Amino acid sequence: MAALARWCVQRRLVAVLLWLLAFGGVTAGAAIAGSAYSNDYAVPGTESGRATELLQEGFPGLGGDSDTVVWHTTSGTVQDADVEQTMTGTLDRIADLPEVASVSGPYGGTGAGRVSEDGHTAYATVTFVDSAENISPAEARSVVDIAKAAETDGLQIELGGSAISATESSGGHLAEVVGVVVAAVVLFLAFGSPAASLLPIATALVGVGTAYAGIALLGHVMTVADFAPMLGMLIGLGVGIDYALFIVTRHRRGLKRGLSVTEAVTNAVATTGRAVVFAGATVCIALLGMLILRLSFLNGVAVAASLTVVLTVAASVTLLPALLSFIGMRALSRRERRRLAEHGPEPELPTGLAARWSAFVERHPKLLGSLALGVVTLLALPTLSLHLGTSDQGNDPRTSTTRQAYDLLADGFGPGVNGPLTLVTPVNGAEDRLALDSLDTSLRGAEGVASVTPVTYNSGGTTAYLTVVPDSSPQSRATSDLVDRLRTDLLPRAEAGTSLDVHVGGVTAAYDDFADVIVGKLPVFVGVVIGLGCLLLLLAFRSVGIPLKAAAMNVAAVAAAFGVVVAIFQWGWGSDMLGLGRAGPIEPFLPVIMVSVLFGLSMDYQVFLVSRMYEEWLETGDNRRAVRVGLAETSRVINSAAVIMISVFLAFVLSGDRVIAMFGIALASAVALDAFVLRTLLVPALMHLLGGANWWLPRRLDRILPRISIEPPECRAAAHERLTDVVEVLEKERRQDVRDIPG
Repeated sequence: MAALARWCVQRRLVAVLLWLLAFGGVTAGAAIAGSAYSNDYAVPGTESGRATELLQEGFPGLGGDSDTVVWHTTSGTVQDADVEQTMTGTLDRIADLPEVASVSGPYGGTGAGRVSEDGHTAYATVTFVDSAENISPAEARSVVDIAKAAETDGLQIELGGSAISATESSGGHLAEVVGVVVAAVVLFLAFGSPAASLLPIATALVGVGTAYAGIALLGHVMTVADFAPMLGMLIGLGVGIDYALFIVTRHRRGLKRGLSVTEAVTNAVATTGRAVVFAGATVCIALLGMLILRLSFLNGVAVAASLTVVLTVAASVTLLPALLSFIGMRALSRRERRRLAEHGPEPELPTGLAARWSAFVERHPKLLGSLALGVVTLLALPTLSLHLGTSDQGNDPRTSTTRQAYDLLADGFGPGVNGPLTLVTPVNGAEDRLALDSLDTSLRGAEGVASVTPVTYNSGGTTAYLTVVPDSSPQSRATSDLVDRLRTDLLPRAEAGTSLDVHVGGVTAAYDDFADVIVGKLPVFVGVVIGLGCLLLLLAFRSVGIPLKAAAMNVAAVAAAFGVVVAIFQWGWGSDMLGLGRAGPIEPFLPVIMVSVLFGLSMDYQVFLVSRMYEEWLETGDNRRAVRVGLAETSRVINSAAVIMISVFLAFVLSGDRVIAMFGIALASAVALDAFVLRTLLVPALMHLLGGANWWLPRRLDRILPRISIEPPECRAAAHERLTDVVEVLEKERRQDVRDIPG
């Protein structure tokens, strides 16, 4: 690491140009190739997946994305001559578009069911040639433009569907701008130097920008969800600025000790840079743990997020040293440079609020530990009512056309029309046809069913489907309960004595299946991720207690973060006030991604906190002193890093995307809890209570484990020398240091 840092300093212009060339080249490639994101929730082997396959095989014309055009009259009815003439012409123009396969409207012999009972609302189904992920926003926009052009004062026209949602304007890059500005303010308050404050941000932006473009290219070779780039940017900005903050802090400390710029940069990368690489590796391991689930949808998210972390770490240990050498002594504030010139090198003393807090925790570990545990438990309680499902366009902002189309359909035809269930089956002979006709009749009177369409057969009569409209919304528990009743009770009775094999598909069924698969694999996934993380900590700190406490803290942080998410998004506490739409279920993929991301981020703070404690333990063998000094010397930088990360994550609430806002609030809650409650309160309290047992390792295990260190051995010698320097300064100035505060 030291050699890498020296190369970047000596050839600083080359290092900067290489990064700018990589950023420009990847961005240009992404602009030329375009994006190819896909929200494919299909899980091989599930019943909804089989229903989709049968439908595509038997009815190839139904394979394209289906969207809706909804119109509503405030006076008169939708069957008035002028309204019918206007909408018939509009639908004909939409049908003539090359990307549209067919349009089914309410005007005609088979369209009576598309007009509401009060006559004020009607809708048409627009079927595209291709699936939603293969329809460009421009193609979908042409449908929106034609429909909206027909609006008048008494005629409201709205559109909904997957392809249409791509035309909705997002919050742009407001979220990123707000997050970066807040981070810059925090960095300036921490450093007092404009140059030093901007470097972590510049480094993170270059790394994240390169990754953002790289994810667009990644979408051409594997399934990548459309929220993956924004998620990668959210994670990358948070960890990227933090990693650079840790290195710049160590560099500034070296300058204050009298090191030259080159020596300070080299020392910072050789010490804190190694910790950054270690921390980044744990984040990537946690993210790539999603690959064991073998779900193509999550594979792309895992690789995309890991790519972002890798590039931000690389920028922190290569680009940042080059930039630090450019600004030289300006990494210190004017006052710090003036003091250095007047008084010479001075070691930083762990005094002030951090030292007093560290001593306070040492004196009251039981009380403070119990208080922290109570806070975590209280926040985690809502997690017990977690309901996994899909948020739909009913959760979109009230002003969006998709939300208004959703509400018009729900008001005019019932909430279930926004998420009908599709029942598909192979058909063999007249006996199966007779059973299907009976099924059609029996389902109409079933609990939770609003309406049932007649059975439709394909041209060969080998496949049939019918549509069941629930009397509840797609995201409600009642609709999920209906899916379960169909699969376990109603359909098996209809299939008895026939060769029918009816499969239930549709939006709710697909998301329920996806959630069931994830929940079933979640214990193995969590076990693997936590196990790998504990193994890394075991090797780094040669202790059984440290990894076990880290695992417990990570689980606590995840549970509490989910509690906050459930309260805001599922219970609706403040969701409308935050512009996040109405309450709804939690996305089924959120637990997996959140466990990965939060475990990695929590490991960062664990590494930076415990590594300093471990260093002091090796020097003195005094656990109380090690915990007190480690907390005093690292709490300030950890808290500053946490404030930055929280600000970046919360800023993404402004993105206009419910899923990204969910990630932002969950990550911000977890980081706040982790930094201000767990790492600076509960962890040190437990370590004080456990005493020397914190560092216990069985002798047999000690002999077989390979020896690795986050910081090289020579840095410990430097730490010992620093202790001597501090003692000399204290004797001269007669100031009390945290090392001298009795526990």
